[in-house]
Amino acid sequence: MEIRHLTSDDLDAVLDNRRRAFGPLSGGGAETWRKLVSPMLPEGRYLGAFDGARLVGTARINPYVQWWHGRPLSMGGVAGVTVSPEDRGRGVGRALTHAAIERCAELGHAVSALYPATTPVYRSAGYEHAGVLQRITVPAEALRTLGGPGGAAGAVKLRRMGPADAAELVALIGGVHAATRASGPLCFDERTWRLWLEDDDDFCYLAEDGFVVYRWSDGDIEVDNLLAGSEATARALWSMVGSASTVAKSVTACVDPADPVLWMLRERSKDEVTQTRWMFRLIDLPAAVEGRGFPAGVRVETPVEVTDSRRPGNAGTWVLRVDGGAGSVTRRDAARGEGAREDATRLTIGGMSALFAGVPTATLRRAGLLSGGSPDADDALDAAFGCAAYMIDYF
Repeated sequence: MEIRHLTSDDLDAVLDNRRRAFGPLSGGGAETWRKLVSPMLPEGRYLGAFDGARLVGTARINPYVQWWHGRPLSMGGVAGVTVSPEDRGRGVGRALTHAAIERCAELGHAVSALYPATTPVYRSAGYEHAGVLQRITVPAEALRTLGGPGGAAGAVKLRRMGPADAAELVALIGGVHAATRASGPLCFDERTWRLWLEDDDDFCYLAEDGFVVYRWSDGDIEVDNLLAGSEATARALWSMVGSASTVAKSVTACVDPADPVLWMLRERSKDEVTQTRWMFRLIDLPAAVEGRGFPAGVRVETPVEVTDSRRPGNAGTWVLRVDGGAGSVTRRDAARGEGAREDATRLTIGGMSALFAGVPTATLRRAGLLSGGSPDADDALDAAFGCAAYMIDYF
């Protein structure tokens, strides 16, 4: 089996594999898919596994920015992983995952994330469960009234948004995620946003510090994205979505589990929630820690020992330092000898990735992903990395 970069000549075979893996696409869906992936081909972002001349599997690496405590990191979003039905069980998916990890490194991505169809394959490659994509369903009428008496949120100026607004939208998303010290959400690049904003079935509106993308779905409303940097904008956007309440009875939306709309609702006693899990992996440990944001009031200096069979550059004993909202890892001085590792907190790369994404040390210990160290070190690591990681985009 050979793994190589795909070209435009391979797209018909890739689409056939995709249909067999995920089901059929409409004619319009297939056209949109081609527009999405074609620019990635010359960048080497689409990998194919071949048995001779026959395509047996694929994996795509999407170019994303992901925020961690308000700071952006280059993230490779692994998607489009397919294996033809007659070739399943041959290790094709595992080989493609390993190749995608190496390609992420070559492309300069510090971290990687994916939505797993199956956990074991990705966990064996160093990915670990990290965060959620959470969908809520609320009555449309409950949102309509968020504008306040007389539509007080009407003071917020909203305008229709299209492909020409992609650059402004990317900047807005970055500004809100930085200001709110968000952990986990991603942003598409401008060319992808331009493609999504061309969809006539979506209704897209832009404010000075927020935006919404929503559509009709079986008589109700489905919100793809809604992000607001202030109370007034949140009320304006949500109440506009809810203004369809004379027709739509409910609104389903992907939101931050701590989205302010959940605290704005007049009545809230039981949330109607579904969650989709995503997995995460550190590709370049030093670059990821250096690029991540940390709480400004936390100071940490502690040794950590990481094992990573796929990326040896991540493996070894490191001194983790966090101070003033910034972090770093440096190699432990080898002159101190092997005994210097005895006090280190020991983690698999999956455990280190989960810790980076805010999974508590107590959870990691009981899951067998962390050992050694001390209670004080655990408290320090939790203080540095603690967060509730989430996404609002599926890929």
